[in-house]
Amino acid sequence: MTEQPVRTSGGRPIGILGTGSYLPAETVSNEVVAERAGVTPEWISAKTGIHRRRYAADHEATSDLAVEAARAALADAGISADQLGWIVVATSTPDQPQPATACLVQHRIGATGAAAFDLNAVCSGFVFALVTAAGLLSAGSGAPAPYALVIGADVYSRIIDRTDRRTAVLFGDGAGAVVLGPVRPGYGLSGSLLTSDGALHELIEVTAGGSRAPASEKTLADGGHFFRMRGRAVSEYVLAELPRAIRRLLAAHRTDPASVDHFIPHQANGVLLAKALGDLGLPRARTHLTVAEHGNTSAASIPLALDDARRQGVFVDGELLLLAGFGGGMSLGAALLTWQDGHRGP
Repeated sequence: MTEQPVRTSGGRPIGILGTGSYLPAETVSNEVVAERAGVTPEWISAKTGIHRRRYAADHEATSDLAVEAARAALADAGISADQLGWIVVATSTPDQPQPATACLVQHRIGATGAAAFDLNAVCSGFVFALVTAAGLLSAGSGAPAPYALVIGADVYSRIIDRTDRRTAVLFGDGAGAVVLGPVRPGYGLSGSLLTSDGALHELIEVTAGGSRAPASEKTLADGGHFFRMRGRAVSEYVLAELPRAIRRLLAAHRTDPASVDHFIPHQANGVLLAKALGDLGLPRARTHLTVAEHGNTSAASIPLALDDARRQGVFVDGELLLLAGFGGGMSLGAALLTWQDGHRGP
């Protein structure tokens, strides 16, 4: 396993100035998913804590969802697209292999001055992208504008085998976005921990469609383009590594676990999260969950939950947020963020 040490910004403080999200119109119930997967709706609820999810329309791709979330976040922050220096899209379901989905978003929203790129850390992608963009802004990095747009967006309904009960019952589609920019001293992103364990890469994968197994009649016949996951092994990884990563992050940042006010995890599986919460050692933290209504939206799940909580008005100026994502790679990312209310910079 490789691990990035906890990082505290040495440059200007960077925080979240606005949030936004987008969910497709079609709601897909457990009854519909259960019939295809050969299980019962009650089985899905009991195993996952999920009751419904959204599927993208036939004409919608990942960039379409990302653009809507981006526009909502920009409006919330009071920032125009031409003020962006960076656009980072976290996704493992890009519109196409090339170019980056972020470039399609850049064009659609008119962010002509922004550098745009994708980041793929599967379900951990949003935290990886958040830390990357905040680091670029904090360091200056030659960007002409002091703001970044970070988007988590995925359309897993296109890559799941709807007859596979291990995966089809879990996933939905969506996008969430945040605008990052300068905040007052003592606010914003203060620490992060990013980990990867490539020895476990086979636990979550799509084997076909890349350079090792290009698309062919055989890969289609073999189902190589479908998402596959070894659920039991993934659960064991999360239950062991998520508490460890959070303890290490808090200890290295000299943060009392009782000072964490809000916990926003990757919305992988409601039952799995319920098992993990007892070992995290966060006695005061309010955990924000949208998994019952959204399902697992991969890189979109944390920003969707973040936007949902923010729009309910539950974050108070100066409160400490802990974001944590985990997914294929295997990868895990956690970040500490002190919330600045008002969304208008320092």
